[in-house]
Amino acid sequence: MSGPKYEQITVKLVGEDGNAVAILVRVRRALQRARVTPTEVQSFMDEAMSGDYDHLLATVSRWVTVR
Repeated sequence: MSGPKYEQITVKLVGEDGNAVAILVRVRRALQRARVTPTEVQSFMDEAMSGDYDHLLATVSRWVTVR
C-alpha cells in the first residue's frame, strides 16, 4: 500500500473531531501553502465533499499525511 498523494504535506487533525468544515479548511490551506495547483486543490475539495464524514476522513488520508 502506498502513502498519501502528497505525503510531504502533514496536517494535524487532533481536536477537529466531528467538524468537517474545519478539516476541509485545514487541508485546503495546507495544500495551498505547499503550492499545489488550484485545480488540484479543487479536485481534493470535490472528492472530500462527495460523501459523508467517514468519506471525508478517508479522502484526507489519501491526499495528505495526517497526525
